[in-house]
Amino acid sequence: MIVGLFQQSDEGRHHDGREGQDDAAQLADKLLASEHADVLGESVAWMAAQLMEADVSGQIGAELGERTPDRVTYRNGYRSREWDTRVGSIQLAIPRLRQGSYFPSFLEPRRRAEQALVAVVQEAYVNGVSTRKVDRLVEQMGLHQLSKDQVSRLCRGLDEQVRVFCERPLEGAYPYLWLDAKVERVRERGGVRHKALVIAYGVHESGRREVIGLDVGEAETESFWREFLRGLGARGLDGVKLCISDAHQGLKNAIGQVLGCRWQRCTVHFLRDMLGHVSRAQQPLVSGAIRQIFVASSAAEARARLGQVVDQLRAHAPKVARLLADAEADLLAFYGFPAEHWPKLRSTNPLERVNREIGRRSDVVGIFLRDCLPPSAVARLRQAS
Repeated sequence: MIVGLFQQSDEGRHHDGREGQDDAAQLADKLLASEHADVLGESVAWMAAQLMEADVSGQIGAELGERTPDRVTYRNGYRSREWDTRVGSIQLAIPRLRQGSYFPSFLEPRRRAEQALVAVVQEAYVNGVSTRKVDRLVEQMGLHQLSKDQVSRLCRGLDEQVRVFCERPLEGAYPYLWLDAKVERVRERGGVRHKALVIAYGVHESGRREVIGLDVGEAETESFWREFLRGLGARGLDGVKLCISDAHQGLKNAIGQVLGCRWQRCTVHFLRDMLGHVSRAQQPLVSGAIRQIFVASSAAEARARLGQVVDQLRAHAPKVARLLADAEADLLAFYGFPAEHWPKLRSTNPLERVNREIGRRSDVVGIFLRDCLPPSAVARLRQAS
């Protein structure tokens, strides 16, 4: 069988084949002299070397050491690469060129297999599987010696996907925009620090809901929010009619300065804040009274209910009554839009699914990484929402 392989390879040479016959004879002598010769492995390695030399000669326009006017470049040494085959791991010496590049055509299937492996590892990582567990996963696929450090390097390929996703152009109008921030532990050079992770979630005029922006800043300041919103505008964000967020003053100011649209204060955050101003015994009363405001059938009814609740709470919780009266315009802004949209517009709850996805990933690794939300994960979030 070996002789047949050698003969088949020699017949494919472009010159007289004497060099290939000499190499084949030397290889045969080596195999016969060794007690533990890896016949198949040595044969495949020899065939691969002959194929690469033939390919390079054709690409260069000259054989090794041949002088010809048709030559387009020169050989420039070799680079080593390990090739996993059915007969074992083979160390290849891939020729290098002074100009241009060369990659063996018979390694293309291997490249596709590597891409598939990377995709599997990245998908497992995005779905909350730790790097140590990914190691066990790939072992079950028949691959070994993939350490957690190698898994981390493979997952760094997600960074480019996230960059493209976060910088993609925004086309068309986004009438509704939700903004939120959460504090996460972020790894950077020098250690791990607490930083502000800000997210923008919008509804396109076609009805499509999607994450349109994601960034990490030193703190949730007005200047950071303003820069973030201007970045969205530079990418094409337009047509925002209502922005929903909590009552962070810096964020509220940035919305007015950059977007210039109406602002809806998140009713869930407001209710949570109000419960902090009363005793535990008073919380059921305050919660029930405020909640009924936001389920009114019209803006007029909601304003009437709010006035009644303010009068009701003035004696028992005067601070809550005062804060509720002052926030009337911001809390009821969603009533100026179609009634079928009200349940989604009165709070930042549509963002909670995104926050849970981020938390699920960061809980596994202990810190937030920018690859928490690659396009594949965002696509699943969009479908689920």
